[in-house]
Amino acid sequence: MTSRTILPRLHNSAREYARKVALFSPNARYYLVFMVLNGAAFGIYRLLFNFYVLSLGYDEALLGWLLTTVSLVQLVAALPAGYFSDRIGRKPSLMLAALASVATLVGMVVWPTALGFYTMSVLMGLAQSLSAVTYGPFMMENSEEEERTYLFALSSGMGMIAQFMGNWLGGQLPATIAGWLGVSATGSTAYGGALVVVAVLASTALVPILLIRRQHKHGPQDGYLSPFAVARSQPRMLFRLIMPMWVTSLGAGLLMPFMNIFYRHTYGSSDATIGALFAVGSLFMAIGLIIAPPLADRYGKMALVIVTQALSIPFLFLLGFAPWFWMSALAYLIRLALMNMSNPVYQAFVMEHAAPEARATVASLVSMSWSFGWAFSPTLSGWLQVNYGFTPVYLGTLVSYIIAIYLYWRYFGLRPAQVAEPVSISTPGRSS
Repeated sequence: MTSRTILPRLHNSAREYARKVALFSPNARYYLVFMVLNGAAFGIYRLLFNFYVLSLGYDEALLGWLLTTVSLVQLVAALPAGYFSDRIGRKPSLMLAALASVATLVGMVVWPTALGFYTMSVLMGLAQSLSAVTYGPFMMENSEEEERTYLFALSSGMGMIAQFMGNWLGGQLPATIAGWLGVSATGSTAYGGALVVVAVLASTALVPILLIRRQHKHGPQDGYLSPFAVARSQPRMLFRLIMPMWVTSLGAGLLMPFMNIFYRHTYGSSDATIGALFAVGSLFMAIGLIIAPPLADRYGKMALVIVTQALSIPFLFLLGFAPWFWMSALAYLIRLALMNMSNPVYQAFVMEHAAPEARATVASLVSMSWSFGWAFSPTLSGWLQVNYGFTPVYLGTLVSYIIAIYLYWRYFGLRPAQVAEPVSISTPGRSS
């Protein structure tokens, strides 16, 4: 293929992409702005929170319990949060979740005790649960089929670009604050000051939420389906949609919350180096997420999910066992892009298989499946790290991901015809 054929194809693809983006509703655009601001704030938070806890004298075991608490609360609260989101509407749900997140960040700084961290972890879990179950239904209600996959992917992609900026800033922030205050760059004062900056940045994300126009909400009075009704309607399809994500979460919860600890302990990397790596990782993820919709249009949503996740497995192995930092870092970046580029595509796939009155419930069940592993695996991972190091952690993650990829292939296959045929989750006898 020559440049004479490649360049016109790229030009046409870019024009088609721009045309799909132009179809986004005003509410969808405001939500994209929220994703950027919120992504930047929590890009800093995710990089520095582990270091903040350890700088206060706590160990990895407590850190694992805190991470478990967040995900366990998110797991338990998912179904009530879905019902609550239907009752009060999407905009108030997003606002309440954002306010709770800001309060959590402030609370971790002013109450840095074990009890304080556990309390804030509970509040963070509630906020994340409400946000997670509102995300999918909100995107469905504010998009049409033609641009929907692009909206799901671009929202995640822009969030990743924002995390790129947040990770980069987070790597520099403790040293900058330490210079201002005359304290150690790896001390709790510097990390606590950085979390205050995160809270201020997260507060600005409230503005685009305020600009969102409220729409008619599909509450219980409008035919909301209970979890039991959804499960009775299409139990086999619901199981197939959820099971691979549940298995993936078991492995992800073992490893992903501790990547910064891994690079510090294994290669002696500094905060700035880890922050730069995570920032570039967010950029790689963003690129993958942005190019995913045209690939999904051409090859099918599930084909994209299965192939990209399967290609990521060799890089996951290299990441954990590479003898040099540069090799591990390169594998980290490639794996991150491949493994995660299909996430919004699969979220759109799941939401398309749910009737409007079932979306909040399905989103809740999907959120629960993803939160399950993150609720229990970090505690196991912390114990394994203290007693055996990172090797069993990596092996557990590898096995989990391989099983999940097999389940995606077993349930949905690679043939576009299997994916294109809609199978709505609705009550028996209700038209889809």
